[in-house]
Amino acid sequence: MIQVEIESVRMSLLSQHRLVVLKDIEKERFLAIWIGPFEADAITIELQGVQVARPLTHDLLRSIISSVGLHVNYVVVNDLRNETFYAKIVMDFNGRTLEIDSRPSDAIALAVRVAAPIYVAESVMDEAAITPEEGIDLTELSEEDESRLSVFSEFLETLDLDDLDKPDDS
Repeated sequence: MIQVEIESVRMSLLSQHRLVVLKDIEKERFLAIWIGPFEADAITIELQGVQVARPLTHDLLRSIISSVGLHVNYVVVNDLRNETFYAKIVMDFNGRTLEIDSRPSDAIALAVRVAAPIYVAESVMDEAAITPEEGIDLTELSEEDESRLSVFSEFLETLDLDDLDKPDDS
């Protein structure tokens, strides 16, 4: 198993889909998993420490797990079949290990709430991880890219940003 951390939660501008990006803590490789908007919000809210008025589903799950004496050891994205990721929540109950099937998004949302480590099976990482190519400087743009983006720079230069912190008079 490969330990990962949440690198980011991203959203598509064209749809309701969200993406959680997991980063291998030892190597420069990433695993991107499509997740739903509610699970993305649940992960993001917890990571940002946002207080909500009422418990979310994953908060309720954490409370139930704690109330019945379970302990979440870790979560693992353990399989990839037909372009669908699968996960397990691995818990301890009175010295007995329980493995509960889960969607990766729910497992991750729970893991951030209980401070449990997140892992990915090596086979899943080998099949689906993205490794940035060495020697590519993403901060340098080609002349063609600079030309296409120049319209945005010109627009940004025309903006007067000095008044942003002042109250609106209207």
